[in-house]
Amino acid sequence: MDINTLRKEYKRSALSAQTVEKNPLQQFETWLDEAVQSEIPDPTAMAFSTIDENGFPQSRIVLLKYLDESGFVFFTNYKSQKGKSIEKNPSVSLLFFWPELERQVRIVGYAAKTSPELSEKYFHSRPPESRIGAWASDQSSEIPNRKYLEERFETLKAKFGFSPPLPDFWGGYRVNPVKIEFWQGRENRLHDRILYEKETEKWTIKRLAP
Repeated sequence: MDINTLRKEYKRSALSAQTVEKNPLQQFETWLDEAVQSEIPDPTAMAFSTIDENGFPQSRIVLLKYLDESGFVFFTNYKSQKGKSIEKNPSVSLLFFWPELERQVRIVGYAAKTSPELSEKYFHSRPPESRIGAWASDQSSEIPNRKYLEERFETLKAKFGFSPPLPDFWGGYRVNPVKIEFWQGRENRLHDRILYEKETEKWTIKRLAP
């Protein structure tokens, strides 16, 4: 298969610096609502990238769980690879890609832990099995086999029942953005790119060449 011959023209929509919201978080919320209403798979999935101890970028998919004026929130094990990377270097990026809408959003910012109260609130909104799974997985560490993980899950399930508490090693991160770029696919590869940059608590808006 010659993948270099694959082509697609983007014709669904357009994006203008004159018509977007003044605040990029409001613009993002508009796009996210449209993605959810379109019933595309996993509209809150985002690629989250950190820099590891050797200077290599590391990316993985996480799910957006909250959005407010302070940024984008997801939850994870604080002892995971991404948690350790954030502790050493809080500069991170997010990428949302909605191919059905021919859109992507790139976000650059700084990650910091959310309040324990928000972590507690979200943790207890999860199904009991997912909460036990958070306890069972020493995320990013090496394990001997799948059976080890399943046995640990069953042991903790017997211990906690349906009321597992919030682990002290698990919780939320909020990414406070300093740059947000909205990309809308257009014909002839002349895509629309609108960049918001934060300068002294105010957002500037620029159009970038595709």
